[in-house]
Amino acid sequence: MVPSAFARLIAAVLLALFACSPLAAQEQQPDNVFPLDVLNEGLPKPEGRIDRSTPRGTLESLLEAAEDERWVDAAHLLNLNGVAEDEQANYGAELARMLEAVIDRKAVINWNDLIDRPDALDANESSNSATAGMTRRSILLWTLPLDSRPAALRLERVQVGDEDPVWIFPPQTVQNIGALYAIYGPSPLEETFPDFMKQKIAFGLMLWELIGLPLLLALSAVVGLMVRYALDFASRRAKTKTMTDVLRAIRGPAIFGTVVTLMAFATTRLFVFSGRIDTVLTPIITLGIAASILWLVVNAIDAVLDRLVISASDTLSHRQQQEQRALATKVAAGRRALIVVFVATAFGIALSSTTIYQNLGLSLIGTAGALTLVFGFAARRVLGNIMASLQIAMNQSARIGDRIVYKDHLCHVERINFTYVQLRDWDGTRLVVPVEQFVSEPFENWTMQEPEMLRVIKLKLAHGADVDRLRAEFDRVVADLDPDELGNLDEVSVRVAEQDVFGKEVWFCLPCADPNTSWDMACLAREKILAAAAEIENADESRMFPEANPAEAA
Repeated sequence: MVPSAFARLIAAVLLALFACSPLAAQEQQPDNVFPLDVLNEGLPKPEGRIDRSTPRGTLESLLEAAEDERWVDAAHLLNLNGVAEDEQANYGAELARMLEAVIDRKAVINWNDLIDRPDALDANESSNSATAGMTRRSILLWTLPLDSRPAALRLERVQVGDEDPVWIFPPQTVQNIGALYAIYGPSPLEETFPDFMKQKIAFGLMLWELIGLPLLLALSAVVGLMVRYALDFASRRAKTKTMTDVLRAIRGPAIFGTVVTLMAFATTRLFVFSGRIDTVLTPIITLGIAASILWLVVNAIDAVLDRLVISASDTLSHRQQQEQRALATKVAAGRRALIVVFVATAFGIALSSTTIYQNLGLSLIGTAGALTLVFGFAARRVLGNIMASLQIAMNQSARIGDRIVYKDHLCHVERINFTYVQLRDWDGTRLVVPVEQFVSEPFENWTMQEPEMLRVIKLKLAHGADVDRLRAEFDRVVADLDPDELGNLDEVSVRVAEQDVFGKEVWFCLPCADPNTSWDMACLAREKILAAAAEIENADESRMFPEANPAEAA
């Protein structure tokens, strides 16, 4: 009984598998095609050659049909199932004509990446790619902006029943053809050109493009010169210095901005250049507009800095101008930060507005990575200086107008730029120091915290010099100085600090309220102390200064 029961169980399992196998086979569909019930039933059979077996064959068939103006044949390359059957021939031919114009003008097809295999498997693709070793049923040819969204030009592999699969443009692409043609198709001005002007002459460009682009560049240059002459004339006729400065500040950005704006208007409203030109011209125009705006903003900030720094260069370092120094430093730091943000944003917009990087594969990514390393290594010093300048702005170790001692130079900070710090020496000369070097070298900042400071006047006197009499003379000298320039008078002192074979070194400590004038005050006090010591020596015939000839002193 047990063997017969086991045999019946095996038979039931085999029967169930046999019953389910047709259903499973019926439900299984190939995963590398889009199945369709029908395709373009309203189109007549093509009169010429139409190859839809591979992605490259489909695109080549479109271009060949366009050369022979076989637009009804080209309609077989579109999925027109959404169009009424009686309209598919006429409407499909018109759509094929518009699609070919859009692709010819705005798409830069990389034929090496357009697979010439029915299954679109790329045998040469890198193993790191997500589609390595995989068949494909959809390929992105290009994307174009359409109503603030990207419109894709795609090819899809479809199969009708048991027929061979074919590659055609899907309904999503077909629906966007009319709107894309309205934007990227021939302009009304181009429609007025004679037919010979629309013939392709060289590099896939039409004759009017080869003539029109140089003329457009020349016209833009002429307009830029006219703007320059107009602003120069207005600045010479300006009645106030402020108006003259404003006109001079906007001259460069106005010229550059006018040129790129004219180019942008001409290339979007008057002429629609082919993709080979537009792919390069569009990011250049975008960067040009961004650069002109940045130029204008930077000039405006520089004008504010000139008001804060240059016009008040004689008073900005005074102790009463601490808030003014902090404001000037913040404005300068904001200028640098604005330039960094603006440049990065402009490059991002330019890269997003261009389609030159589409379909170039991993080789471009690898090349871009290598170029990034090369340029990064070459620009490491410049980038280091930029980061150092931002570091100064954040930690406020040196503000514009601060009085500092840098490598024995008594100067104040006049400008903090991206790559260098401009210092003004006490005699009016300028020191230009790389920012990276400036932040790595120690320096004295006399106005970093409290403005008061103690100046020490060191004099070498004879061993028998009367220090008490000099102390009294120093008190009278301090009393004669400007009290507004002096600090806490309790810190006035005279001390014998050192002694050697030539004599003793006496320190006269002078408290100063303003470090910017302390050097002048110390020089004046030194002059009066020396005069007082000379009078004592002459009156009492007591030696105040050491006796030593130059050779012994050396």
